[in-house]
Amino acid sequence: MTDTQLDLIFKALADSTRRRIIDRLSKQPVQPLFEVCASSVAEDGVALSRQTVSQHLAVLEKAGLIETSWKGRTKAHSLSIGDDHVAAALWIKKYKQNGEKP
Repeated sequence: MTDTQLDLIFKALADSTRRRIIDRLSKQPVQPLFEVCASSVAEDGVALSRQTVSQHLAVLEKAGLIETSWKGRTKAHSLSIGDDHVAAALWIKKYKQNGEKP
C-alpha cells in the first residue's frame, strides 16, 4: 500500500458525514443518491443537497471505500471494503502501544 492510497483512505474517513454514509451503506448495501440524501435527513435531521452528497460519494469512491453501478438510469452506491482498507487498519494497529486495550 502506498502513501497516496493511505492518504485517500484517511482523507475520506476524516469527515463525519462520509463516515455516516459508510454506516448507512453497511446497513442497506445498495442505495441510489436519493436514498443517501433522504437517510441523512431521517437519521441526522440534516438536509444535505444532492450536490454535497455527490461530492462526498466521489471522495469515498476515489478512496475505494464504495463502488457505483448503474441500475437502468439510476446510479447505485454500495460499500466496497477491500484489502487496501484492511491494510490501512493494520497500519494504524502497528502503532498501538504494547499492553493498551483496544
